[in-house]
Amino acid sequence: MVDMAQALSLEHTIRRVRRLQVITIVWMSVEAALSLWLAWRARSPALLAFGGDSLIELLSAIVVVWRFAAGEQQEERASRIMAVLLFALAAAVAIASALTLSGRNEPRPTRFGIAILIAAALGMPWLAKQKRSLAYMTGSTALRADATESAMCGYLSLIALAGLTLNAIWQVSWADPVAALCLVPFVLREGWEATRGIDDGA
Repeated sequence: MVDMAQALSLEHTIRRVRRLQVITIVWMSVEAALSLWLAWRARSPALLAFGGDSLIELLSAIVVVWRFAAGEQQEERASRIMAVLLFALAAAVAIASALTLSGRNEPRPTRFGIAILIAAALGMPWLAKQKRSLAYMTGSTALRADATESAMCGYLSLIALAGLTLNAIWQVSWADPVAALCLVPFVLREGWEATRGIDDGA
């Protein structure tokens, strides 16, 4: 009876994980698409960094769904892919920021971009908290890493929001690329954590 109750409890928890990951996938799909589109239109390195990280988080959420469907043997391969994408994102943001600071690109204010960042700053901490709780209940390192991704997305949205707001209100055009450069160490850290996950699992 105890074993059956534990099995039912675990099954219920896994269903909660899947529902939460579906929410994440839908949210991050919209967030990444809009952020990257607005980054291109506004020539905003900060939005490029945020949108790129949102895309990485979308892939991370898909990996967690995959992990609970296929088992732990796929985590190492997924971590390698995520690490490469994160390092590539950091390089792209650094180059875009350098071009902007050199005067080749002029970032334009975007109120819609600011609205997306505010939504992320409010929603991501809730998602991260729910995922941490479920990661503890299931003992899943993949879900715990995904919770970190969600928390990081919230932090990144605040930094990017500062840059876009300064540019929108006071026309401080350099604030956008400087905010983007502030995001690069966080993105690199996520990439490094992904490679550490590979080493720890080896």
